[in-house]
Amino acid sequence: MASDRTEDYLEAIYTVVRRKGYAKVKDVSQILIVGPPSVTEMFKKLSDDGLVNYEKYSGVTLTKKGEKIAKETREKHNTIREFLLILGIADDIADEDACKIEHSVNPETMSRLTNFVNFVQKTEQGPRWLDHFKYYHETGEFVECTPSNSQNCPVHGKKRK
Repeated sequence: MASDRTEDYLEAIYTVVRRKGYAKVKDVSQILIVGPPSVTEMFKKLSDDGLVNYEKYSGVTLTKKGEKIAKETREKHNTIREFLLILGIADDIADEDACKIEHSVNPETMSRLTNFVNFVQKTEQGPRWLDHFKYYHETGEFVECTPSNSQNCPVHGKKRK
């Protein structure tokens, strides 16, 4: 299993490689906000571990093994980020938290989160209960709309402000 740091580096390399075909020390240094010597040292380690193709003073690319880890990490990040956005978390906070959570989430939890996010995204306007959650979060008031009160429901009714 790759360390959190390894996953972060592979994910950063993957992002750059997708954009320009290879990643240089400067590219990864800027993404991860670390010094170039740290990136060079990690490139060597990742190369020794068979995760990147690295030649000194040249760019790196991912090996199949490195790309697999990077893609899995990126998918976890995106799913967790999307889940947090569904909950109404601000974009920058959702991205920051997803970066932390992606490394420690249990595979069973990740599977459930993935299914949840996919479910919510497949519904045209999102599930109606999600509107109720957002209303509850904003007001602290739990409201249940039923067929008998739907016209006056503050969440879905016509009298909503």
